[in-house]
Amino acid sequence: MSTLLIHGGRRLEGRVDVEGNKNAALPLMAACLLTDEPCALTNVPRIADVEVMARLLLNLGANVEGIGTTTLRIHCATVTSHEPDRALVGRLRGSVLLLGPLLARCGAAHVAPPGGDFPARRSIRTHIAALMALGARVIDSGAGHHLEAPNGLTPASIYLDEASVTGTETALLAAAAAPGLSEIRHAACEPHVVELCAFLETMGVDITGAGTHTIRIEGVGRRRGGHKRLEGDYIEAGSWAVVGAITGGAVDIGGTRPVDMEVVAATLRKLNVTCTQHGDVFRVEPRRLVGAGRITTGLWPGFPSDLVSLVTVLATQAEGATLVHDWLYELRLFALEQMSGMGADLFLCDPHRIIVTGPRRLRGRVLDSRDIRSGMALIAAALAADGPSRVEPLETVERGYSQLVERLESLGADVSRV
Repeated sequence: MSTLLIHGGRRLEGRVDVEGNKNAALPLMAACLLTDEPCALTNVPRIADVEVMARLLLNLGANVEGIGTTTLRIHCATVTSHEPDRALVGRLRGSVLLLGPLLARCGAAHVAPPGGDFPARRSIRTHIAALMALGARVIDSGAGHHLEAPNGLTPASIYLDEASVTGTETALLAAAAAPGLSEIRHAACEPHVVELCAFLETMGVDITGAGTHTIRIEGVGRRRGGHKRLEGDYIEAGSWAVVGAITGGAVDIGGTRPVDMEVVAATLRKLNVTCTQHGDVFRVEPRRLVGAGRITTGLWPGFPSDLVSLVTVLATQAEGATLVHDWLYELRLFALEQMSGMGADLFLCDPHRIIVTGPRRLRGRVLDSRDIRSGMALIAAALAADGPSRVEPLETVERGYSQLVERLESLGADVSRV
């Protein structure tokens, strides 16, 4: 286990460039299992979660080249097992995305309970219901998720009981292998869902409605090899924007798309952050922070829940009160209670709402990174605090942020891995 030692109080300035979206990389890698032809993905984020998915594919018989780089070449000529390695599955919630492709290639899939952030609090019932609608049947195995489709997957009309991103992706991956027309209603609209649709189209699957709540998929019996360059990760970009704003620095974030950054900029401007977009560069500049009144997460194009911890930390340095309401997930804000020991004025109303009153001078302390996003938020708090802080385990945050220590150092942060 590694610890990030941070001496706060420095103004961070400079430029960082984001890599591809983590939440696009994992379903695209899973989609490579749908074909026995070679696939290529570029601008892949060099993060731990991507490496775990690559190891899962290797375990299933795939040939994966480029692990640890931004270009992956994946060839699943044969699939040697329908049961991914339990230990690896236990480290990655995204491993649930393997269910549909395994059903398509093997007629069966047996996946242990997925791990990742707060696994017990995030159900996959929407995923299972979609697969059952497409012809899979659940086998009672006593542990994990065991499904079979010995006669193949069949097209279906599906209504998702929630607009789950991974639930929509699970349905898309399975429908792509069900010859004929399927329809997914109440589908998620996030940019990474659209990226999966674009990748499936390069594999010969006809898709309409990507980016809307109704997606139609013309599945094919044989998928060809696909290729895709991943778009820049707007969640990572938003995280670096908060790092710049909370330390009073000017930071340029390259590799972003204006259409993705609008939702980030709108919320940062509520806190009086100066932010502009020039081409693929998103810039934040120093300005006196002001309480936003209320920030609420929402389904796309609402403010993403993955950034709620970071803007909550930013609000501790804003003049006035901000109510942060994450109605999508319970307990995501609980990790921020540690900041009370740093001097932050926080009132946790319930598992979904927190009131932040600022500005408050923060003091360094030992901090526990319990999940990827709150871990990055606590790093941002430590960068703005007086004195040393220790954030651990660092590996939790590195699941979602590539070359984290090196990038912080490039911006002028006084940090080191212990």
